[in-house]
Amino acid sequence: MANPAVTAPHAGAQVEGALEPVDNAVLGLWIWLSAEAVFFASLIGTYLLMRTHTNHGLTPKQVFDLPVTLVGTLTLLASSMTFAIGYAQLRAGRLARFRTWLVVTVILGLGFLSFQAFEFTGDYKRGLTLSSSPFGSAFFTLTGFHGMHVAFGIFWLVSLLVYSFRPAFKTEGVTKAQVAGLYWHFVDVVWVVIFSVVYLLGKVG
Repeated sequence: MANPAVTAPHAGAQVEGALEPVDNAVLGLWIWLSAEAVFFASLIGTYLLMRTHTNHGLTPKQVFDLPVTLVGTLTLLASSMTFAIGYAQLRAGRLARFRTWLVVTVILGLGFLSFQAFEFTGDYKRGLTLSSSPFGSAFFTLTGFHGMHVAFGIFWLVSLLVYSFRPAFKTEGVTKAQVAGLYWHFVDVVWVVIFSVVYLLGKVG
């Protein structure tokens, strides 16, 4: 017969390892991102309804510059990879390398915004504006709000970089980086959906 004094602690250790507590900041961010997902879903749905309403003006196929947007998309996706590398370095205790990869992530995020500004400028010169047609309104609202989220994410990452020089970062850094990373990856995933639904569908449809 097995000795209860030996088996009971072993079983308890298994349960404790399987039920790791979730940090309140991480849980709160997931709840917020769920609301953000609904928000972007409504904007994407509105765009799909409005994309054919051009007021006899420019159509998605005439406006979108797919190669430029593709480069911007790859730049933003690369920023997700660089952040993941930096986060891994932080968990391994390599703070200096984490900071380096965080700076690279910020630069790539700024690069994406530069491509978006270049695209918006070209669209304006072609005659597509926020008030030119329902298509223009829906397009600039959707992509503009996403750009604002990217800009906020860059501000967040820069704040995280500055905070990493404080002594408290040694105990709180991993959690704070995890929360910032979840937001940054969310913004990147949303853009993949936008690129597929707006740009690819606009060129094919």
